[in-house]
Amino acid sequence: MDSYYSINPKFYVAVDCIIFGFSEKDLNLLLLKRTFEPAKGEWSLMGGFVQENESVDDAAKRVLAELTGLENVYMAQVGAFGSIHRDTGERVISVAYYALLNINEYDRNLVQQHNAFWVNIHELPSLIFDHQAMVEQARAQMQQKASIEPIGFNLLPKLFTLSQLQSLYEAIYDEPIDKRNFRKRIADMDCIEKTDKIDKTGSKRGAALYQFNEKAYKQAPIFKL
Repeated sequence: MDSYYSINPKFYVAVDCIIFGFSEKDLNLLLLKRTFEPAKGEWSLMGGFVQENESVDDAAKRVLAELTGLENVYMAQVGAFGSIHRDTGERVISVAYYALLNINEYDRNLVQQHNAFWVNIHELPSLIFDHQAMVEQARAQMQQKASIEPIGFNLLPKLFTLSQLQSLYEAIYDEPIDKRNFRKRIADMDCIEKTDKIDKTGSKRGAALYQFNEKAYKQAPIFKL
């Protein structure tokens, strides 16, 4: 007798990664110029299929590591995408994740091998399947979470100036932020602390460098930007 499971159809399960980086005051996405079918030669997110011996979360982490060489990267699930004809190859249900990483810390050789490139969020090419919808949902979720949790620091180097921090959040929200009000909010947060180091790349006088204090945040997890 056929079991309840065997009489039902089987589908492929995939993961797709929306990988955000921050550079030159703008958000960037890491996209692939596909070298394989279907949709060879077109732009897509980095993805892969869930294997028998891994969870969906583990599959997303593996796909990200295969492209960037990075582990322990901030990732969050966006949701499932399962339209019947979303993939022109087979019936594929994909679970999307977004990741935040420092754009200067990844394996450039791996990225080159995958024919991947950083693209400004405002200059995105047409993406295959439903990848554009994935990007839009990921960005909306990131904006919402970044306003109440310090996830944005994953996009910055360990030490940063207040100007860099403001530029980051302006890029996340895609709108200007009043400098005076922004710095007042920063001054009220114990988890953002000034160091004794100076960044002199922008001027001779230089700008003070700050860092995110995770321990202080865990002791008082209040964050609003």
